[in-house]
Order: sequence, then C-alpha cells, then structure tokens
Amino acid sequence: MGENMSKRLRLVTASEAEMEERSFTNPFPEWDQGVFTAANSPSDGGGSTEPFDGNGKPGKLPSGVAVKDQLAGGVASASSSSHHSQDYKFNSYQCVEALKAARSHAKVSEAFKKKVQNKIKDLLQQMEEGLKTADPHDFSAYTGWTGIALLYLQLHRVTGESSHLQRALDYVKRTLRNLNGRRVTFLCGDAGPLAVGAVVHHKLKNQAESQECLTRLLQLQRCVVSSDSDIPDELLYGRAGYLYALLYVNKEIGPNTVDDAVIAKVVGAILESGKNLSKEEKKTERCPLLYEWHKKQYVGAAHGLAGIYYMLMQPGAKVSQEVLTELVRPSVDYVRHKKFRSGNYPSSLSNETDRLVHWCHGAPGVVHVLLMAHKVFKEEKYLKDAVDCGEVIWQRGLLRKGYGICHGTAGNGYSFLSLYHATQEKKYLYRACKFAEWCLDYGTHGCRIPDRPYSLFEEFSSHLHMLLLGPECPFCYASFVLRVPSLCL
Repeated sequence: MGENMSKRLRLVTASEAEMEERSFTNPFPEWDQGVFTAANSPSDGGGSTEPFDGNGKPGKLPSGVAVKDQLAGGVASASSSSHHSQDYKFNSYQCVEALKAARSHAKVSEAFKKKVQNKIKDLLQQMEEGLKTADPHDFSAYTGWTGIALLYLQLHRVTGESSHLQRALDYVKRTLRNLNGRRVTFLCGDAGPLAVGAVVHHKLKNQAESQECLTRLLQLQRCVVSSDSDIPDELLYGRAGYLYALLYVNKEIGPNTVDDAVIAKVVGAILESGKNLSKEEKKTERCPLLYEWHKKQYVGAAHGLAGIYYMLMQPGAKVSQEVLTELVRPSVDYVRHKKFRSGNYPSSLSNETDRLVHWCHGAPGVVHVLLMAHKVFKEEKYLKDAVDCGEVIWQRGLLRKGYGICHGTAGNGYSFLSLYHATQEKKYLYRACKFAEWCLDYGTHGCRIPDRPYSLFEEFSSHLHMLLLGPECPFCYASFVLRVPSLCL
C-alpha cells in the first residue's frame, strides 16, 4: 500500500461544531509556553500548584533564575532570585538553550503532588458513598466490583497500607459470589475476578484460595480455544481479553504461574481466527491478521485491531519473531495507513469520519499499539505516528462524555504517560499532568454522567487510578488499556 495514508480518508474531517459537541476546547498552554518555577519558588510551600518545577543547575541556567518560556521578539527575560538582583536577557539562541536546560530538569512539583494526594482522599470518600447504591451483581472489572478491587490493590501498591489490601479482598469476595460463566475476559467476564482474586489472595498468603482462583481461571481456556466457539477475538469480550488475564497473573504472581503451553494455545487461536478472516476478505497480503466484532472490523483498543495486535506483541505472549514480522507487523501497518490527516484513526475500517478521540475508538487506543510496535520492530515510523496521536489527543482529548478510561479524559491522559515513558520528552509528562489536573476538578465541567459513575472504566475510579499511577512512576501498566492493574506486560 506504500507509506502514504489512505487517500480516501486523509481529507475527511469532522466539522468544528461536531468537535465542540464531543470535547472541550483545551484551556491549557502548550508545552512551549509551559510554566517553570525555580527550586526556591513557592512550589514547595503551597503558593503555587503548577505541575512542574524547572530547576536551574550550574553551567545550565543562571543560578536562582526562573525561566518562563515566553518568547517575544527572540528575547526572554528571567526574574532574579533574592541572591541575584541582575536582570538577565538572552538572545534567541541563549533562550533556546536555557529552555532546554529547564526542560531537562523539569519535575512534578511537590505542591501538585500534595494536591493530588488530598484529592484522592476526597474522591475515595465520595466513591465509597456512591457505591452503596451500585449494582450488587456487577462483578466486572469494567463497571463492577472487580474494578474497585483493582483500585484498592493499586492503593496498597502505592501506600503499602495493609488495610487497602484487605479492602481489595472484601471486593474480590463479593465478585466471586456473582460469576455467571457467560463471558471469559479480564474486563467484562469471569477471568477478571478470578485473576484479581488469585493475585489478592497470593499477596495475603492465602495460597489455597489463590490456587482455587487459578484453577477456575484455567478451566475457561477450553471454550476460548475451541474451534466451535463463537467467542470473538477483541479485548473486552474476546480471546485477547482472556490472554490479558493470563499475562496479568504471570506478571503479578510470577513467571510460569500460567504454563507457556496454555498461553500458546490461546495465542494460536487468536492467530488462526485472524488469518481465516483475512483470507475470507481477500486481504491476506495487505492485512494478514483481520478481526471483526458483530460483523464490523473495528480499529480501536476495546473491540478492534489495536487491542488484539497490542496483546500479540506482549513479551509474555511469546509470539515468535517470524510471526511478529510476517503477520503482526504488516497488519499494524495496514492500520497505520488508515490514519486521518489530523492524526486520529477511524472507529472501524469502513468508517471515514474523523469523530471519536477515545481509548475505545480513536487515537488514544491506537497510540499504545504504535508504541509497542516501535519497541518490538525498532522502526521510527511507528513512533512518528504515535507522536501524531499525541497531538490530536492534546487538542481534542478533554471529553464531554466524562472522566473515565474507555471514553473519557483519564483514558486519554494515559496516552501521554505512555508517550513520556517511550520518549522521555517532558512535554508528555506536562500534558499528562494537565489532563490529571482536569480530572482533579471532577464534576465541575458539565460532563455527561454515565450509567455506572463510580466504576473503573466509565468514570470515577478511573481517574483515581490515573492519579495513583503518578506520572513519574515507572510506567508499569499494561497498556493503554487499562493502566488498570498497574500491569507491565
């Protein structure tokens, strides 16, 4: 197909009115206008809650100088500290060098961290109160009690407090009483509660209970790999979602907790399904692995190609280099060529409208598979396309739908964390902080209220998760996805 994006898609964009209906205008300054404060500024004392500190160091910036990246006529001024009364002025070259230095030493300010910590306490109280009226039978990670258990598991990981682990166990017990056997995935099926239950019991040294959860989890494999099964392949309801559960357990409990042979069978079923549909659609050369859900070939993370390809490229899936090169890479490239001029991606292969900027449909889900492809195949084209995703998310990612992971601002904010950890460019850390800052003002923007407002993927606990991950922590999170269980697959 060549390196050019699809001609029939590149010129199709939504109107400004449609964009406004779906997202808020981003009120935050661009990174190149970003705010820095000196080490001795109020950032530690409560006088400022700007997310970043930019600390000058000898030989890099004049000592005590607070540089603000506001270029006016090629000149930037720097205010002096109490020890430096001289006003510094730089020519454009010096200004750029000073800005580089400030960027290289930027970090999340203590005041901003404190603001986040305080907000987490408030939001937890609101969440617990709201959960009193939640559906007692919803056990899923997506909208139910398993998602809350994951939140407390993350709280335990961050704080070390045993009470949070015990709280996670309380919610796990509630989920395990309500399993129905209808679905098999981590997010929306039995596999999620069983995997999280195995992990929580393992951390509490309840080995018998942990093993029971594992046994039940592995029993689901039979229907997942059966050739007679009508299970799809996507992440929310399909085989990729079951694979996620297996890899999560191996990551959290230990390698080989789930045997490689089990994982290989699931991966094999996903590959065969993709090859079969590609052959039926006569796309074997262009897209060797093709998938559909409800007769539609979705692109995004939730139901589409991005989520499936992402899971196949996980190291824990142990897909051979030959398969990655001959099947996965050209399939990822096929998705790349569907990119809109804006940097966004269609919700499905048949959709030519540039509308949705969600984790489930659009650039916020695709960015993660592009970054994984860059990591696996070492080709810059994937990183370039991921950077393009970051730009459209920054422009259109503050969503009116709410604050959740699936189709909300928190899910979009994870994109910047992934980009930051892939590139180490502070611009993305800044952007992640700004999206987190937006989520700190939960409920003040006039966003829509979802059906399950306290759930992990639709709303409340999702942005709590984002705040808990912390933009400076090693980004051990599976993905895009979820960034839910702090999974580093």
